Amino acid sequence: MNMKLPSATEPLDQTGPLPQTRRQFLGRSACGAAALATLLGRDAAATGGQPGFPNHLAKAKRVIYLMQAGGPTHLDLFDYKPDMYERHGENIPESVRAGVRLSTMTGNYTEHPVLAPLKPFRQHRASGMWLSDLVPYTREISDRICLVNSMHTEAVNHAPAVTFFLTGHQLPGRPSMGAWTSYGLGSASEDLPSFVVMLSRDRENSCGQLFYDYYWGSGFIPGKYQGVNFRSQGDPVLFLSDPAGLSRGMKKGLVDDIAALNRERAETVGDPEIETRIAQYEMAYRMQTSVPELADLSGEPQHILDLYGPDVQRPGSFARNCLLARRLAERGVQFIQLMHAGWDQHNNIPTQLEVQCRDTDQPSAGLVRDLEQRGLLDDTLVIWGGEFGRTPFGQGDINNPKAHGRDHHGAAFSLWMAGGGVKAGHQHGKTDDYAYNIIDGKVHVHDFQATVMHLLGIDHERLTYRFQGRRFRLTDVHGHVVRDLLA
Repeated sequence: MNMKLPSATEPLDQTGPLPQTRRQFLGRSACGAAALATLLGRDAAATGGQPGFPNHLAKAKRVIYLMQAGGPTHLDLFDYKPDMYERHGENIPESVRAGVRLSTMTGNYTEHPVLAPLKPFRQHRASGMWLSDLVPYTREISDRICLVNSMHTEAVNHAPAVTFFLTGHQLPGRPSMGAWTSYGLGSASEDLPSFVVMLSRDRENSCGQLFYDYYWGSGFIPGKYQGVNFRSQGDPVLFLSDPAGLSRGMKKGLVDDIAALNRERAETVGDPEIETRIAQYEMAYRMQTSVPELADLSGEPQHILDLYGPDVQRPGSFARNCLLARRLAERGVQFIQLMHAGWDQHNNIPTQLEVQCRDTDQPSAGLVRDLEQRGLLDDTLVIWGGEFGRTPFGQGDINNPKAHGRDHHGAAFSLWMAGGGVKAGHQHGKTDDYAYNIIDGKVHVHDFQATVMHLLGIDHERLTYRFQGRRFRLTDVHGHVVRDLLA
């Protein structure tokens, strides 16, 4: 290809086409998306993304987000403060608490007694991390995880805080992180959606939180990028089976005829949601074959099932969803969002926290091990964390061994990541002696989002969508990539 580029002093010919760089040419040509993706280290089979994305080398091809809704307690699980055992019952000084926003449940407390961690912490010999006996399986993979003990957020109530983490804004209506990923990078699977969501909750139903569709919605970008919620009971997707007397050939003809009518209408009115409807019909047809095969675990060997723990055989459990997440990752699904409720322990932390950890600790660690032994962990980013942490002081009567807990705490909390280009065996950030405030290495929600996008090969400032006169992005006008987390 011969392209004459102007010299530094030669004026551009504004009447003809502007000269193009090789990257611009590839990005604008018919095969440009695939060619550019290949140059930047991404599977060329991916289709439907935006021109120019990924715009740098991606470390992660996919994300599995293990969203622990309700606010896991950082002080009891990940942020080791040995002096807190001796300080149990002492009031946290006002100088420590000053300026930290609390919920209305404890905002008017006059006493703030230290609630010591429920269980001992132990140090893992390889990584050196101190993690609680409540998460022994996570401790055993600590040489593979990147533990962030310096997360912080402005939100103090569940729905706004979850929405903030997943969409970059506390109010509903913005595209979710998975939708942004699908919009920017397209899909690497022909037979499954690029963004899949699965839900679970603690088996005692101790937490009354709701999961809203906008947690995996597409907001104002086209609806075809929204997450597909796989059900926990029965068929993962409704109407997978054809009615009696309708063959696959007849069904394909019906789908093609509907698509033709929809395309004719789309050309007339230019409504992008018609294209979404066409894509959904065609994907639904392909999923009639791919989803039953995905959900069939009969071919999984016993040693793999054992990785995820005994609950893996229970439909709708977090353990089963973790195994399905691995199967989705193998089949090219790029953003897999598991949402598990039950971490909201205001008055039952002595009894419920251990149950919650037992349900989630082994499956989470098992997923990391399973991905690693299949060679998938290096390019799969696994994220484990909630929307905020819990207060270092107790809520309720801390002398009642069965009826007390911790309130919401956004000023400092923990999450961990594994694979996908993050530092393994690394601990980032530090809180004060009470695990109340961050004293080093702050990571805001927008920083976390910018870092996830960076690992996927996306510059978070460049992936935007024009809506109502301005260009929006996941991180709004904030966020910086946290380089210290990157391998």
